[in-house]
Amino acid sequence: MTSPSRQPERFEIQNEPTFRGRRLLWFALLFIGLSLLGIWAVYSQVAGREIEWDPRLLSPQLILGSLALLLVYFAADGLRLWFTLRALGQSVPLSAIARLVFLNIFVSNITPLATGGGVAQVWFMRRRGVPIGIGLTATTIRTALAVLFIFGATPVLLLTLPGAEDAARSNSLVATLIVSVILYLGFFSVLVLRANWLLRPMLGLLKLLRRLHLISARRHRRWRYRLVLDIQQFAHGFVRYFQGHWGNIAASFVFTAIFLLTLFSFPVLLFWALGYGFDYWVVIGRMVMTTFVMYFSPTPGAAGIAEGVFGHFFRDVVTASHLVLVTVAWRALTIYLGMLIGLFVTQRELTATRHPNGS
Repeated sequence: MTSPSRQPERFEIQNEPTFRGRRLLWFALLFIGLSLLGIWAVYSQVAGREIEWDPRLLSPQLILGSLALLLVYFAADGLRLWFTLRALGQSVPLSAIARLVFLNIFVSNITPLATGGGVAQVWFMRRRGVPIGIGLTATTIRTALAVLFIFGATPVLLLTLPGAEDAARSNSLVATLIVSVILYLGFFSVLVLRANWLLRPMLGLLKLLRRLHLISARRHRRWRYRLVLDIQQFAHGFVRYFQGHWGNIAASFVFTAIFLLTLFSFPVLLFWALGYGFDYWVVIGRMVMTTFVMYFSPTPGAAGIAEGVFGHFFRDVVTASHLVLVTVAWRALTIYLGMLIGLFVTQRELTATRHPNGS
């Protein structure tokens, strides 16, 4: 195979990938519709059509506590990627990382299986000098660390957490859990250890497109070069990460743990504000299992499924009149607010792409 290092000027990347605003709008509307269906399912099927507004949800203590938790949540989300990039030898300004956080929240939650968030971040980083292969490595490692935390904890919690005994006795659920973990971790193992395995089928697809005259010979050469270069950078990126400064590697692990713990703490804050005296770690455990299920949701941002699973896990410990309120408040704090900010960030980036000179 010809080395991609030869004649690089011939295949210089001129065009950046772009996102179509209209397509994002349709995905956003789908997310909203599915979320409303999920909330309705909790209201009608789980909460027994009971709902009553509680003014404690707007108490100064809860608002201040939520703002403090949001700051930690967004900061930890950005810093886990920032330190991963630093371990890979890339320096990205924290101001750009802040925009990456909200870009990812918006795009990942309006695309199935959260597939669009990483692509959007790679696109954003590419425009700021981070090679595509390295950007893919950074977002993959960022996701893999979170997956390791959640997937490592879920089987233990399912067998030990109070209230999870019935689920643990379900043979179908246990079998699904085992198969899901094996497939998910197997996929990441291939990415980490044998990333070059992805190259041959992708090159074959490019060759097929050329034979069918769907792409020109010039575009085939350019895309082939880009694909080989990006996959090689991607594969080598994992080695670079573990060869990076130990402080950056440790910080990426620590801030991933802080991010997840903060994410799981929002329901605790809501329950305490409503007067429930739950054990902190019991709520955290149920949130870990809720997030585990959300990872396999085919709907954008797990819309509809997230609300239903949350209502199912907490229906035995929260009064029916509070269940819908807590479900909506939880999603509003962890997803809806970040998506609203991300909508403006994404729109600004799309506008900057269409008018790079401000024209």
